Amino acid sequence: MIRNCRRDDLQMILHIYNDAIVNSTAVYHYEPVTLENRVTWYEEKKAQDCPIIVWVEDDVVMGFATFGPFRPWPAYHYTVEHSVYVHPGYRGKGIGNKLLKEIIRIAEARGMKTVIGGIDESNVTSIRAHEKVGFVHSGTIRNAGYKFGKWLDLSFYQLDLEGPASPKEG
Repeated sequence: MIRNCRRDDLQMILHIYNDAIVNSTAVYHYEPVTLENRVTWYEEKKAQDCPIIVWVEDDVVMGFATFGPFRPWPAYHYTVEHSVYVHPGYRGKGIGNKLLKEIIRIAEARGMKTVIGGIDESNVTSIRAHEKVGFVHSGTIRNAGYKFGKWLDLSFYQLDLEGPASPKEG
């Protein structure tokens, strides 16, 4: 079941996010974050009216997704960058795909024109999942990060949506 994230989901989200930090190049971060960090993240997302959704079964958060501003300048206000994370014990069950489709639906309902995903080039599973729902490769920044003793290439994928009927500046 997909629903909006609640503050009491943050402990499980913390576990999922920290697993991605410690065991993958999905997050270009070195150290696990604290629950306080996730609370701040949650409050900032809510203040910016950015969605955070979770996949829950039997009161267990198995994955989460969100989006936020792509860049802080006003002309980017129809573009968002998204994130999708799934608990390692529940990968391969289609949860990430369902969360991705829902975050796209929310972006479309809010009149966004473009959804961006920054994906480590070695994350072939994520790249394929994005391509299956229509994302296209829009560029790669070589040597964008350094983690686990190697240089990492960050690929950007984008999905163009219908966007607003009457876009406005500002």
